[in-house]
Amino acid sequence: MGILKGNPKDQPLHYGEIFNLWTYSARKKSAISTYQLYLSHAGDDDLKHLVDNLLTQARQSAAECDELLIHNGHLPPPALPERPPVKLEDIPAGARLTDPEIAIAVGDDIATGLVACSQVIASAIRLDVGALFVKYHALHLASAAAALELSKEKGWLIPPPLQIQRPEH
Repeated sequence: MGILKGNPKDQPLHYGEIFNLWTYSARKKSAISTYQLYLSHAGDDDLKHLVDNLLTQARQSAAECDELLIHNGHLPPPALPERPPVKLEDIPAGARLTDPEIAIAVGDDIATGLVACSQVIASAIRLDVGALFVKYHALHLASAAAALELSKEKGWLIPPPLQIQRPEH
């Protein structure tokens, strides 16, 4: 029998899993700060709702990764200070992020999260680590669908050239 049998939580993490958990937690803690900024800049209520959901997910993900790191004897990355809320009217026009800019940035962040989760899933040998990132991947997929639908609905999506006329066969 091998050393990686029994309850996955009792198995050692390999260095890649430690690095991936630590890095994902750090990314989510950075995202928390960024999403707080977006909430202050967003004017559209639907966009605020999407960003608020992403903020909740980021907090949960960072906490779960930190818990797993601590349980295995590793220090998690530090969190950034909380951003105070700012009224949209108090942000000068030239310094304000627009709703389309926020929507594009959120889409990029979700896409990056999907790739990161896929990489962690592929390299994990502990079932609980892999399953945790399958959950995060599913959350990113749901958020991607919501962000895409919102961008289409609001006219913020800038599509690549579309094939209007298809060749005849």
